[in-house]
Amino acid sequence: MVDFSSWRHDQEYLSIVQDLLDRPEVQKLAEYTQHHYTNRLDHSLRVSYFSYLISKKHHLDYRATARAGLLHDLFYYDWRQVKFDTGTHAYIHPRIALRNAERLTELSAKEKDIIIKHMFGATLALPKYRESWIVSLVDDQVAVQEVARPWRFLMKARLRKPLAYLRTLL
Repeated sequence: MVDFSSWRHDQEYLSIVQDLLDRPEVQKLAEYTQHHYTNRLDHSLRVSYFSYLISKKHHLDYRATARAGLLHDLFYYDWRQVKFDTGTHAYIHPRIALRNAERLTELSAKEKDIIIKHMFGATLALPKYRESWIVSLVDDQVAVQEVARPWRFLMKARLRKPLAYLRTLL
């Protein structure tokens, strides 16, 4: 498993996304809790970096994947509290993220597709590019890991005492 913090030392990755990371609009994502246990900036960095690594390994457009992966959740509201009359959060937030991303930087058709289709499964918007599929699947995997991480630590803590007791019986 790749260490999440390794993105900080990956000069090629940083050269692709640094201009976005320097933007206050992207840094502001750190103010929003994501999946209860992390913030939206860390979540977006995980999605971006892991998607970049997969795309690079498969000789795909890793630049578009890294940049769109970082921008895929570029919205500024608490998704657990805000409700929309015109659709679900899964449908609305990719469109808001795309609009916000277009205000920050020029986007290719592929980057736009990655952002707008990253909720495939929760929506019916079928990804057009392999890179879009990668970000969508990595986003799901990262979200599951972020939700499960505290539970894993809790279970380990709860099992320590009974296991220690069982060892005394042996």
